[in-house]
Amino acid sequence: MHIVKAVSFKVASTLMFTIMGAQVRYLAGAYPEGQVAFFRSVFALIPILIVFGWRGQLRGALRTKRPSDHLLRGFFSIVGTFCTMAALARIPIADFTAIAFLAPLITVIFAAIFLKEHVHAYRWSAVAFGFGGVILMLTPYARDHVALTSAMTVGLFFALTNAFTAGGASIQIRRLTATETTSSIVIFMTLLVLLVSLLTAPFGWRMPATWQDIAVLAGIGVAGGLGQIFFTDSYRFAPASFLAPFDYTAMLWAFILGYWFFGEVPTLYVVIGAVVVASAGIFVILRERYLGLKRLRDTPVAAIATMADAEEDPDAPVTDEAKAA
Repeated sequence: MHIVKAVSFKVASTLMFTIMGAQVRYLAGAYPEGQVAFFRSVFALIPILIVFGWRGQLRGALRTKRPSDHLLRGFFSIVGTFCTMAALARIPIADFTAIAFLAPLITVIFAAIFLKEHVHAYRWSAVAFGFGGVILMLTPYARDHVALTSAMTVGLFFALTNAFTAGGASIQIRRLTATETTSSIVIFMTLLVLLVSLLTAPFGWRMPATWQDIAVLAGIGVAGGLGQIFFTDSYRFAPASFLAPFDYTAMLWAFILGYWFFGEVPTLYVVIGAVVVASAGIFVILRERYLGLKRLRDTPVAAIATMADAEEDPDAPVTDEAKAA
């Protein structure tokens, strides 16, 4: 484990994703969500292909025995991408980011429903606590009906939907990582979003008005692609349970960029609600880590050795004995 590299990559990924969001916010709905999603996917491929190609991880990236699982993961990504673009065009970055923090809690719900995982009262309490934080964040909107415009209502709906799709994507990634490579998962997802977003072209795409708009549209993709690479790289140097709490540095970047570029000052309700949701998410993550370590301690040494012997190394060279078998 290399803590400095892992944390650096993780924090860099949250910064890149927030920069991507700030650029979407800058466009403020000037272009249809499908068009923005298309640019995000096309230009994200540039850093993705360069990095994975340099590492020699492109060979066989599009070969898979689980196309249906990739399609399901792609569905979550497609819906999530469109919802992200639609939400950021309508609500402040800090509000969107805070609501997105629901994703780890939603993952707990989906894991119980679809993976049949046994979820104890501790984690259910954290889920309820986290949703309470979201209700707190939405309080100003509910109290001030004048401020709650139709556009902001739509934006809040899309932000909540994005959180649910992110939870579903996490569950599907858990399933895929058992057999699929990182390059395969990332490239399939990006291509699926690209193809679906391209189908929206006949429904109102607009020619970019200025070179600055073109640069911003391209920047959305590059920032998103770099964020995905940094996110993936962070897990090469440290386990997920250690890195997950650093996801919440996104709120710091959202505060800074939102105020710097748009003069957006989050309300006290949003700040406190974000802390509540983040605390609940971190509790779930730490609880998962504790249970994982406990299961490892409770497993007999002989059983661990047997599992290790039976586990195949996907990167191991193929020997003559293996070929003969």
